Amino acid sequence: MTARLLIKNAAQLITVSGYSDRPAIKEEMSQIGLIENGAMYIEDGIIVEVGTSTRIVEKYKELTAQTEQIDATGKVVTPGLIDPHTHLVHAGTRENEYAMRLQGKSYMEIMEAGGGIHATTRATQKASYEELFEQSRKRLDQFLLHGVTTVEAKSGYGLTLEHEIKQLEVAKQLHESHPVDVISTFMGAHAIPLSEKSNPETFVSKVISEMIPEVANRKLATFNDVFCEHGVFTPDQSKRILEAGKEYGLIPKIHADEIEPYSGAELAAEVGAISADHLLRASDQGIKDMADAGVMGVLLPGTAFFLMADFAQSRKMIEAGVGVALSTDANPGSSPTLSLPFIMNLGCLKMGMTPEEVLTATTINAAHAIGCADATGSLEAGKKADITIFDVPNYLTLSYQYGMNHVDTVIKGGVPLVVGGHLL
Repeated sequence: MTARLLIKNAAQLITVSGYSDRPAIKEEMSQIGLIENGAMYIEDGIIVEVGTSTRIVEKYKELTAQTEQIDATGKVVTPGLIDPHTHLVHAGTRENEYAMRLQGKSYMEIMEAGGGIHATTRATQKASYEELFEQSRKRLDQFLLHGVTTVEAKSGYGLTLEHEIKQLEVAKQLHESHPVDVISTFMGAHAIPLSEKSNPETFVSKVISEMIPEVANRKLATFNDVFCEHGVFTPDQSKRILEAGKEYGLIPKIHADEIEPYSGAELAAEVGAISADHLLRASDQGIKDMADAGVMGVLLPGTAFFLMADFAQSRKMIEAGVGVALSTDANPGSSPTLSLPFIMNLGCLKMGMTPEEVLTATTINAAHAIGCADATGSLEAGKKADITIFDVPNYLTLSYQYGMNHVDTVIKGGVPLVVGGHLL
C-alpha cells in the first residue's frame, strides 16, 4: 500500500460530501461539493483532508519527500464509482436472444419458452467453479477500468442450493482476491425452475427452508433479493421470501415493477427493503410509500435501453423524496454492459436527470443502496481513498460525451490500480 498519497491540481474535485448518514434526496442530489483546483491528502489508504491545492499542498509540504504525488491538472477527480446492482457472476452470453428480440419477441416470451434467465442458469450450472471465477474476474477488471471501485453481485443463476452456493462462493473469492470490493446478494428467487413451473410453491418453500438458512449460516450474502413480477414471483411469495431472509439477518432488496405494475414498490416499503430496483412501472402510491419508508430507488436505464422499454420516472421519484441511485444491472440478457459511465449518460439523456444528480446517484447514493456509505462513496476525511480521475476538463463532459471511457486513473484504498487508462 502507498503509505502517503497527494492528489493535487485537479481542475475539479467532486466530494459529494455530507451524506454519509443518509442518502441525498430532492435538491440535495445536485449538491456535489465541487472544489476547483482541488487536492487531497491520503495516509494508509484513508482520506486525511480534502481542499484546494493551495491549502493542502502548503499544509503537508513537510511530508512531500515521503509522499507519492499525482498531478491531476486538467482532470476531474470523483469518488470511486459504485455499482449497486449487478449479476456479475454467471457463465455464457445470450446474443441469440438479442436477435430474437429484434425480430419482435418480448423478454418474457423468451423466458417462458425456456430462454432468458433459464438459459444463463443452464450455462452457469454447467460451468466449473474455475470457469465461473475466471469469466467473472474479467468482468470485474472491466468495471475497474470504467472507474468502479465497489460492486454489488447477485446470485440467482443457480436455482439449486448447490449452484447458488457456487455463485456466492465465487463472489466471495473475487472480493478477497480482486481489488474491487464485491458485496454479495442472495437471489435464489430469480426465477422458478422449469422443472417446478407447474408447482411454484414447491420452489418457494425450498428457497425459504433450504437455501436462505444455508446461505446465512455460511455468511455468503448481506442481502436477499427476489424478482417480484407477473409470471415469476407474486407479491405474496416475494413477501414471504424477504421476511424469511430477515429472520436470518439478510437485508431485503427487490426487483420491483420492471415489466408491469405489480405492487413491488409498495412491498419494498412494507418489508423495509434497503432498495427497490428497476421501477420502470412503479405506481405513484408505490413511489410515495418508498419515500415515506426511506427505501432507495436503484434505477437501471441500461435495461430499458436494451429492452427498448419505457424508462423509469426518475424525476417523479426525486421530486417525491426517494433517494435515487443508478446501476448497470450488468447481466447477459437484459443489460450486457459493464460501463457505469454509459449508464450516467442514459440517466441524463433518457431519464431527465442532471449531470450533478447522476454523479450523486453513482457515488454516495449508490453506496447507501448497498449499505457501505459509512466507508466509501464520497471524498471526505476518514473514508477509504476510493477515487476515480477522469481525463476531462469538467464534470459536465462525463454526461455530454456518451459511449466513451474517460477514466484515466483509479485508486482503491489509496493504491493506484489503473493509470493512463490501463490496469497496472
